[in-house]
Amino acid sequence: MSLKNNNVFDSVWVDINLATINETDYGIIEDAALAIKDGKIAWLGAKKDLPEFDALATPLYQGRGAWVTPGLIDCHSHIVYGGDRAKEFEMRLEGASYQDIAAAGGGIVSTVKATREADEETLYVAAKNRLNALMKEGVTTVEIKSGYGLDVENELKMLRIARLLGQHHPVDVKTTFLGAHALPPEFKDNADGYIDLVCGEMLEAVVAEDLADAVDAFCESVGFNLEQTRRVFDAAKQHGLPVKLHAEQMSNLGGSELAASYQGLSVDHIEYLDEQGVKAIKAAGTVAVVLPGAFYFLRETQQPPIELLRQHQVPMAIATDANPGSSPLCSIQLMLNMACTLFRMTPYEALAGVTIHAAKALGVEEEVGTLEVGKQADFVVWDINHPAQLAYQFGVNPCQQVIKAGNIV
Repeated sequence: MSLKNNNVFDSVWVDINLATINETDYGIIEDAALAIKDGKIAWLGAKKDLPEFDALATPLYQGRGAWVTPGLIDCHSHIVYGGDRAKEFEMRLEGASYQDIAAAGGGIVSTVKATREADEETLYVAAKNRLNALMKEGVTTVEIKSGYGLDVENELKMLRIARLLGQHHPVDVKTTFLGAHALPPEFKDNADGYIDLVCGEMLEAVVAEDLADAVDAFCESVGFNLEQTRRVFDAAKQHGLPVKLHAEQMSNLGGSELAASYQGLSVDHIEYLDEQGVKAIKAAGTVAVVLPGAFYFLRETQQPPIELLRQHQVPMAIATDANPGSSPLCSIQLMLNMACTLFRMTPYEALAGVTIHAAKALGVEEEVGTLEVGKQADFVVWDINHPAQLAYQFGVNPCQQVIKAGNIV
């Protein structure tokens, strides 16, 4: 490390082990180093190959043998909402089904009421606390969906709060408009009329304020049918927005094939996805997002077709689905463990599911998701002996430092 040379870095990390993550394995580089310039990774590799740089002018961080992974990505969350649904939790334990609770006026609609009644500050503070919990476990990028407002005013309110979180929090926030999440009370028995509102005035208002990076819908027996979902996707396409879909969670309606026909970024839940649907999303380059938290919390038994997804080499992402009703779990590390224990994914598949594949599910794979020169310097320093330990153990947080765009946060 000479005092004068052409390599000018903003900071350098040494004595670390890298799990760079690629499509096939952890991408391990032991006894490594990493250099940052202008918030991006300028160099990485074996420490012995580290280029000379001005050691007096460059902050040098000693990893002391720690492991470094890309910043984790939670590619499916609903963390902006009002109230809670602990009472429904009790009802479910007493035998009520998800559909029973929804039919009784509970479920999503009860959260809609609480979210409409909450002011922006209350929603912002609660969501920020959830975002802090995710960041403390290594999350540097998160997707936040709307869908608990279900009218123009409150859908905009949710998305504005999500955008505000991204502006005033170290974690990057991608926003998704989920107006087609459920029927609000004022449109009871008039789903087509509500979809008119979603595709027209509501989406136009969202686009006018640049509040959404993508559009989602809940295509299910308790949500919206294929034709209604198609209308939402057509409207999104007209506004140049990519689509995602809650699909095949409780039944197989063919929503994944529909999303694939629109080159959807992802299909999420997918417990009832069949081989025809798997082939469709593979051909479209659509990511399969599995949500073990909802599977666990709802005590489901139908598992997503992990082996089929493997056979057809479909990228599998993992997310918290953090929401008040079916996955009130704000822990990405817990999701890693659940993906392995409940779905029999491997620790590598789980880690890839919250890095490289989660980035693709949000359309940001060119910027984040792996450790590569030129990508944003988002990474996490872990007190672990091997990357597999992140999925193996839960409860003792091994996250030592979170680095966002080159800055320790």
